[in-house]
Amino acid sequence: MRALRLPAALGAASLLAACASAPPVRYAPQPGSPAYNQSYVVHGKRYYVLPSAQGYDKRGVASWYGPKFHGRKTSTGTPYNMYAMTAASRELPLPTWVRVTNLENGRQVVVKVNDRGPFVPNRIIDLSYAAARQLDMIRKGTALVEVQTIDPQHPAVNPPAPKDAAHGGPVPRLYLQVGAFASENNADRFKAQLAARGLGPLVVQAGADDGGRTLYRVRLGPLADVNALDSATEHMRALGIKGFRVTVD
Repeated sequence: MRALRLPAALGAASLLAACASAPPVRYAPQPGSPAYNQSYVVHGKRYYVLPSAQGYDKRGVASWYGPKFHGRKTSTGTPYNMYAMTAASRELPLPTWVRVTNLENGRQVVVKVNDRGPFVPNRIIDLSYAAARQLDMIRKGTALVEVQTIDPQHPAVNPPAPKDAAHGGPVPRLYLQVGAFASENNADRFKAQLAARGLGPLVVQAGADDGGRTLYRVRLGPLADVNALDSATEHMRALGIKGFRVTVD
C-alpha cells in the first residue's frame, strides 16, 4: 500500500516526477487466499492480481519509496525496510521474486515483491531505497526497467537478463501506445486524427500479438524522458483520450 516518496534534498524535479500520497487499499473478501492476493480498490479503481507470476516479463518505468514509509507495515504485514531488497507491485502475487534491470545503464537487482503499489500513473514497480540505489536511480527518481520473475533457488531455469546499450542491447525508447488496429489504413487514419489535435511525434509500428496476428500500433514518441511521458499522459487525458499504455522498446 505504498506510493513513491523522495527525500526533500533530491529536489523539486524528482518530486514532481513521482511523488504522491499513500492511498488506502480495500480488498475484496475471497476465501482461500491471503487478502493481499485478492482484487482491491484504490481511489475508486479496482486492481486485479495475476493468478501466477510465472513467465512475468514486463518493461516500464520504475520508481522508489523511502524514509517516510520506513517501519510501516507492507501489504503482507511485515515492516517496510528501506535498506532491504524489496519492491511493490500492483499486479504480481505476493511474495514474488523478480530481477529488475535498469535498461539505461545495465545495472540489475533481485528483489522480493512484498507490497502493493505504486499508484502513481505510468509506473510498474516501486523499489526500496536500497534497490533503487543499486540501480543508480535515486537522484533521477525513476528508471526505464525490465521486470522478470525468477526462482532464487533454481537459477538455471531463470530467463536471461536483457542487455543494455553498453553491452550490445538497444537504447531504450519510451512511448505511449494509443491504439492498435488490424488494419494499417485504420491505424494511419487514427494517427492523422491525433496529429490534427496537436499530438506528436506519432508513429505506426507493425508487430504480432500473442496469437500471431499482425497489429498496427499507433504510438506517441519516442519521448525524451519520464517527465515528457507524464506530460503527454496529462495532455491526452485533457483531450478525453483513453486506453493508452506505456511501452518501452
